[in-house]
Amino acid sequence: MRLAKLATVPIGLAMALAMTACGSATKTVDQEAAPSAGSATGALVGVTMPTKSSERWIHDGDNVKSSLEKLGYKVDLQYAENDIPTQVNQIENQITKGAKLLIIASIDGTAITTQLQQAADAKIPVIAYDRLIRNTPNVDYYATFDNHKVGVQQATSLLVGLGLKKADGSDGDAKGPFNIEIFAGSPDDNNATFFYNGAMEVLKPYIDKGTLVVKSGETDFKTVAILRWDPATAQKRMEDLITKAYSDAKVQGVLSPYDGLSIGILSALKSSGYGTADQPYPVVTGQDAEVASVKSIIADEQYATIYKDTRKLAEVTVKMADAVLKGGKPEVNNTTDYDNGNKVVPSYLLEPVVVYKDNYKQILVDSGYYTEDQLK
Repeated sequence: MRLAKLATVPIGLAMALAMTACGSATKTVDQEAAPSAGSATGALVGVTMPTKSSERWIHDGDNVKSSLEKLGYKVDLQYAENDIPTQVNQIENQITKGAKLLIIASIDGTAITTQLQQAADAKIPVIAYDRLIRNTPNVDYYATFDNHKVGVQQATSLLVGLGLKKADGSDGDAKGPFNIEIFAGSPDDNNATFFYNGAMEVLKPYIDKGTLVVKSGETDFKTVAILRWDPATAQKRMEDLITKAYSDAKVQGVLSPYDGLSIGILSALKSSGYGTADQPYPVVTGQDAEVASVKSIIADEQYATIYKDTRKLAEVTVKMADAVLKGGKPEVNNTTDYDNGNKVVPSYLLEPVVVYKDNYKQILVDSGYYTEDQLK
């Protein structure tokens, strides 16, 4: 999603990127109905991604496809443009084409149970990619980031920006109270609740003490969630909040769970007079380290984002797929936390990293994720 760039003032917190995942110790688990060894040569893998309107999903799809092809697999990569019936049809077509394994980043984690049953009937293993597929026994593995930690990091970056916390985790000098507003992700995306719960775990004590004040009074997930992660919806909600609750006050912080929403939020703030020397932008968080938002951080607009190295996520997912297709047992590091309503799905979790203005070069450029020219 590429909207006009906008956002806030940064301070530093360098965090080294780590591959250490949380949960249970690394282990392997048995694969149900795995193909026999030696059956993988030239196998077709179906890969479905939600949309091309977010640059991160383009990177995800490209990385998974190219990595699988390097191992000799054929790949059918599809994007559904956030339309559930389209994704349903894409999965059905991949099953019909004879896919030996499906990698699915679902739009709605509850909307494809029929197709997954078809896959199970055909003994086609399924790996949920970044978004947990819910209410079905027919998902074999899950590759993602530590999504609860993402929420914790988003909330912590908000506190750092407000001066309530320092980069080292100690208390800051600021006392508050600060006026903030809260946004959450799409209610049909299982990750959104992990992000929200992680963030509220950090913020609620400050809200209860009155150090943080949500002037709109809107804090519950259903009220603050933005369907399909739509930036325009977030922009409209922020405009409404400013009109309703800030006629005689200023917004000083906004918890935003995704860069696309952050850009929409900042657009609303700019239209209301924020972004000047007399009225700077609030501290606005984000996620995914999209180019527009990294530029916004560099320009002292958006305050922070959460970087999730999709190259590493693709690498883990492809290793999972390769092991399953060859009749083996893929590596996982969490077998306790991701209950999809029917089963606990064996998972591999990667570590997210907070990006601020003072560490973006170290995290994003030095690692080769972006070049300096891309961020100019």
